[in-house]
Amino acid sequence: MKVLLNDNLEKEGIRVFEEIGIETDTRKRDLNALIKDIGEFDALIVRSATKVPREVLEAGARGKLKIVGRAGVGYDNIDVAAASENGIVVKCAPYGNTNAVAELTLCLMLDISRNIPQAHHSLKGGKWKKAEFKGTELSYKTLGILGCGKIGQRVGELARRGFDMEVFGYDICPCAESTVKYVSKEEVLSKADYVSIHTGGKVTIVGEKELSLMKSTAFLINTSRGSNVDEQALYKALKEGRIAGAAIDVYAEEPKGEGAEFKSKLRELDNVIFSAHLGASTIEAQRETSTEIARVVAKYLFGGDFTSSVNAGESIELEERPVYTLFIHHRDVPGVFANIDKVLADNDINIRANYSRQIGSSGYAISVYVLHKKVPSKIIETLKGIENICNVKT
Repeated sequence: MKVLLNDNLEKEGIRVFEEIGIETDTRKRDLNALIKDIGEFDALIVRSATKVPREVLEAGARGKLKIVGRAGVGYDNIDVAAASENGIVVKCAPYGNTNAVAELTLCLMLDISRNIPQAHHSLKGGKWKKAEFKGTELSYKTLGILGCGKIGQRVGELARRGFDMEVFGYDICPCAESTVKYVSKEEVLSKADYVSIHTGGKVTIVGEKELSLMKSTAFLINTSRGSNVDEQALYKALKEGRIAGAAIDVYAEEPKGEGAEFKSKLRELDNVIFSAHLGASTIEAQRETSTEIARVVAKYLFGGDFTSSVNAGESIELEERPVYTLFIHHRDVPGVFANIDKVLADNDINIRANYSRQIGSSGYAISVYVLHKKVPSKIIETLKGIENICNVKT
């Protein structure tokens, strides 16, 4: 098998593939070359730099391509709908950069609260200023989190344990095991001294309406996606002093390469600080993300594992359709599955999944069928009569 690492990968991730005999190719291809070559590969792994549009996915589907992996959390650069239409699974690596982004979020909160970048810039210019940079402390303040997934939960944990902050959160799909106290979006915005965004996607989460609900002493932190904040509305709110400040790591329009000019109207303001999309830019996060995406891609290629899939449920339960299990003890020989499948198909019973493992060392197996219909007793008896089947149970 061959994997194309079009944005390269840390050596730890490449080693995962090498150890299980998967060939890797790290030669960077532009769009035309990608369309031309992608059919030669079983998998494509990208970071944020490579766009994976419909043309690439359709070309891959005509060849060997089975899966696209995104080494990171967001997958806006992949046409997921086109991948689904062409039978290509898309996976991401949602855990590797969780701590890195959470730590940067806290760092930005401290920086904007204590005017650290402004003081640094002043001293670099040879001017000692102190009174002008009086700040505020994080401890015992209120943190509001919009988007309480893995990163949002980690931010809340660090804020609560490190600074004794009171943490509120809002999420359209609240996590049952969350330690964040869930409230409405409006309550998060109106109560919080700091509002931190961790939603992802392309939708605007904070615009004019949301900014109008925030306290004049509150700070907005965005380490999620640039499109999550209406930058024009934020500019007005900051300029008019309707919120105290903002710390931004992501932008609606970002420079295309190292050293390119950063253009933003927010640069005019003194109550905003910036970082250059550094959320996942740590040695540890790059290493963890590379091994994570390598493992989830390899597990799909070798075992059909759907963990961390974007366009397919990780488990059948997530499909939210009733299912029924059928347990079959049989000899592990050719033809058994074909005979079972024929009986079920002839009786209009759809097989949703089939998990099979050898049991013991005497040539027998246990197969568990997950079905969309309950199996009547007469069909169970028919199955029991198939050659090489020992027993059938529901």
